[in-house]
Amino acid sequence: MINMKTGSTLLFLMIFSGTVMAQSAIEIGKKAPEITMNKADGTSFALSALKGKVVLIDFWATWCAPCVEEQPELKTFYETYSEQVKNNKFEILGVSLDKNKESWQKAIDRFNIKWIQISDLKFWKSPVAKLYEIDELPFNVIIDGQGTVLAKNLHGKDLEEFLKKTLSQN
Repeated sequence: MINMKTGSTLLFLMIFSGTVMAQSAIEIGKKAPEITMNKADGTSFALSALKGKVVLIDFWATWCAPCVEEQPELKTFYETYSEQVKNNKFEILGVSLDKNKESWQKAIDRFNIKWIQISDLKFWKSPVAKLYEIDELPFNVIIDGQGTVLAKNLHGKDLEEFLKKTLSQN
């Protein structure tokens, strides 16, 4: 049984959390915030450079075991949809929350990652982590060619099915 005090507290929390959710930067149907960081070679890269493509933004780090385990699966997706990649219809953008450039580069090499990789090497202090409201990894966002969020935080079969459906329409 919920007493009046507990009920009031629950109502406050529900209203408060609803307000916070309504102000979320990453909502399906809304435009994804811009990301600009450096690639491993030091050149700057912006998410907006991928305009016109469906983009899987993969937030990951070399110190995150589930992220590392997911890299071969992402490689399979990248190879499966290589025609869409070649035809400028699909891309993966890896956004690393690493803090050690050497570890990050070694992982890129070890997994033979061919898709774009960027990082500011600021770990959890990266402004992008806050902007995209990331509190755990791996995390991803899928956007359409206009930068509108189509889905977020899909993994495994859910991600595979979503990509198959979305990319078959393009």
